[in-house]
Amino acid sequence: MPVTAEATAIRPFSFEFSDADLRDLKQRIEATRWPEKETVPDQSQGTQLATVQALADYWAKEYDWRKVEARLKALPHFITEIDGLDIHFIHVRSQHQNALPLIVTHGWPGSIVEQLKIIEPLTNPTAYGGSAADAFDVVVPSIPGYGFSGKPTEKGWSPERIARAWAELMDRLGYTRYVAQGGDWGALITETMAVQKPTGLIGIHVNMPAEVPPEVEAAILMGNPLPEADYSDEEQQAIEQLQFFYQHVYYALEMATRPQSLTGLADSPVGLAAFMLDHDAKSLGMISRAFNGVDEGLSRDDVLDNVTLFWLTNTAVSAARLYGENTSAFFSAKGITLPVAVSVFPDEIHRAPRSWTEQAYPNLIHYNQLPKGGHFAAWEQPDLFVDELRTGFRSLR
Repeated sequence: MPVTAEATAIRPFSFEFSDADLRDLKQRIEATRWPEKETVPDQSQGTQLATVQALADYWAKEYDWRKVEARLKALPHFITEIDGLDIHFIHVRSQHQNALPLIVTHGWPGSIVEQLKIIEPLTNPTAYGGSAADAFDVVVPSIPGYGFSGKPTEKGWSPERIARAWAELMDRLGYTRYVAQGGDWGALITETMAVQKPTGLIGIHVNMPAEVPPEVEAAILMGNPLPEADYSDEEQQAIEQLQFFYQHVYYALEMATRPQSLTGLADSPVGLAAFMLDHDAKSLGMISRAFNGVDEGLSRDDVLDNVTLFWLTNTAVSAARLYGENTSAFFSAKGITLPVAVSVFPDEIHRAPRSWTEQAYPNLIHYNQLPKGGHFAAWEQPDLFVDELRTGFRSLR
């Protein structure tokens, strides 16, 4: 079918979830059938029973979806058809002249909820300790299959295709000069944009860089001996962290190969939450402590805002399919020559060594190791994250 001007137009988007939707969610939480307690004293068997029970109790009795819904509705939402699929995005223009356009991409198990804390400081810097010269116009899209974007009905929505769609989106918005940012899937999509070099993209920032020498990551993935080299302490630490991660990444393998078998995630909200919490060991530990009364970056509401959006949009399985679409190594250097800014948060899956980062990005314009924060950096440490974007992109203004 021919693409119509109406389909490709940028249209205002609104959403509404009914009280009946929320009552159904509560009833399902309260009706959860629980498994037995894990047989180990730690989280080595996954999200611990006590954590999930504390989450469910709070979700059913105290959590209020309407709070984050109001925050979301206060932002301007839009939708447009790109390459045959509806793409949802938030778009906030700064009141300051010469604001730098920025497209920010979330990851899994994330959504646009990850970016809610950074939009206002980026677009309105003078109200948050910055200057007008730090201002950004911010675009936050939902990855296909996530949140309010369309769900692909056939294979092919790979990170490469999404990267091309993001370039088309920025073009439709009239931006002829812009930057891009991402973590997790967002990092891979952002780096793929940099490889593709669409007209207008002048630089990127990532907080999960792909800087590992390809032969090193290949050896780790296959469990083979590492290439002979005089690895520094930083490099050896990164190797050990990646070895640990790849030994515990079975959730990704299930989503990549058997996403339709995850039907239970569309039927049980507590099952969905338990699965989504178990992304990486440090994030799971932090979130578990949040449900035990210790807020180290993400609150109980933060976590449930994101899980509830997945539930209400029924996107657990459609989001999972992205893993099967990807053919790129997450952490291997990709030959990017555009300007790149890198922020290294200490509790990320691995701490990118400066040596590898400088080698991977010959046009490295910023590298900084932060004192705290992990995989969901914009969500966990928004103040540090915003400052990193202001500093990292300053030379490109």
